[in-house]
Amino acid sequence: MGQDDRFSKIVSHAKEYGFVFQSSEIYDGLSAVYDYGQAGVELKNNIKQFWWDAMVKMNENVVGLDSAIFMHPKVWKASGHVDAFNDPLIDNKDSQKRYRADVLIEEHMEKIYQKIQKEIKKAKKRFGDDFDEAQFVSTHPRVVKYQERIDTIRKRMVDALESENLQAVKQLIEDEEIVDPVSGTRNWTDVRQFNLMFDTKLGSLASDDNKIYLRPETAQGIFVNYLNVQKTGRQKLPFGIAQIGKAFRNEIVARQFIFRMREFEQMEMQFFVQPGTEKEWFKYWREKRMNWHKSLGFNMDLFRWHEHDKLAHYANAAYDIEFDFPFGFKELEGIHSRTNFDLTQHQSLSGKKIQYYDPEKEESYVPYVVETSIGLDRTFLMVMAAAYAEEKLEKETRVVMKIPAALAPYKVAILPLVKKDGLPDIAREIMDELKYDFNCYYEEKDSIGKRYRRQDAIGTPYCITVDHQTLEDKTVTLRERDSMKQERVAISELAGIIGEKVSMKHLLKQI
Repeated sequence: MGQDDRFSKIVSHAKEYGFVFQSSEIYDGLSAVYDYGQAGVELKNNIKQFWWDAMVKMNENVVGLDSAIFMHPKVWKASGHVDAFNDPLIDNKDSQKRYRADVLIEEHMEKIYQKIQKEIKKAKKRFGDDFDEAQFVSTHPRVVKYQERIDTIRKRMVDALESENLQAVKQLIEDEEIVDPVSGTRNWTDVRQFNLMFDTKLGSLASDDNKIYLRPETAQGIFVNYLNVQKTGRQKLPFGIAQIGKAFRNEIVARQFIFRMREFEQMEMQFFVQPGTEKEWFKYWREKRMNWHKSLGFNMDLFRWHEHDKLAHYANAAYDIEFDFPFGFKELEGIHSRTNFDLTQHQSLSGKKIQYYDPEKEESYVPYVVETSIGLDRTFLMVMAAAYAEEKLEKETRVVMKIPAALAPYKVAILPLVKKDGLPDIAREIMDELKYDFNCYYEEKDSIGKRYRRQDAIGTPYCITVDHQTLEDKTVTLRERDSMKQERVAISELAGIIGEKVSMKHLLKQI
């Protein structure tokens, strides 16, 4: 199955089984805005819970916060968003499509990188166990040439963006003969800057004095509440503040389903540390965050690290965890060493002292910050993409979502074999008992085989079938999703068996 075909199937599957719907679909939809359906909202909430528990429950020195979406406009002046939250915009005159110029260049570099991977794959097949990948990459003429080309393109792009030389960005696109993926032409406009913040009016008067912004990130809500949390929580450095919340960006190009949206949700943690220790904590949180992804049990070849070539104005180190989505490797999570930029800026513009008194050093200072920031919607798409599988059986192909049991929308489906002979009554009794501990799904329509397939497609890890033997010995058939293995289990043992299998503690212990 090709990647484009796989992506189309995942998008269709998301709608068909109640994971994601186009927003306002009956009015032909709203571009890059989506709603989470009955299965999707459960999966989304479980991802949030797993992240929150991993951050707050498992770390004594990390606490939570829920700040408002609306903030004083000076917040965004201090953070630099008013003056510098821009993306380079370019249009193709033939297709009338709009693109981020830097993304076009990055996708072009990725195509060259994939050529390197293709050469490596062929060499591995040819040399087998004797293959030395590092030596091959550093000595093979074609691979070396590809890498040199990537390095040259990257340097030109970074230099142009850092100096805000938009003409140089366009020149790079022209020199590399980058074509519009829609029209196939190179008929480009000039590159210009585009501010991504949504603005609105506060109160009853529509004047510039009342202009405020929908927050483009959740981090600033943490920074402006730093002192409130530190003092009321009696926190000592190092400590972190975690938050899950909505953010809004007027993206130039919002595409690839829920990967890039104008309304999205972030899961962020800002970790406040003593100046000079930030690199040590930066390394610590890089490892912890990758372990979080590993605990989900997906193929780790789908993940990779990417070191930032162009650092944000507030950072002194930055890495991304990238995931191999059906449309290529893209950023999933960022780990950044933000220095003391944000707190210092807010201290300067507000006139309020935002410092930490260190009793051991007997001095006050503005803490440094290490940030972990992951998109909830992108994580949702990552889980969908990694979990989606088509398996050929003897007489059919089954579509199964191999979602980690702890994250699955429904933990167990309760299915009476037939709608008579008292089997639905027993099934309902089991449902009424289990629903206090698990999100359960009850279904009695269609054959048991069809119902199994529906639960596979939703990602339900366990199915309980109530049959005529249940009337005799109070046992049921417990079916496991991935292996399709079935076993007879006493009704009285169901809660304990399922509870052990779907508990989130198994994931948390691996981090």
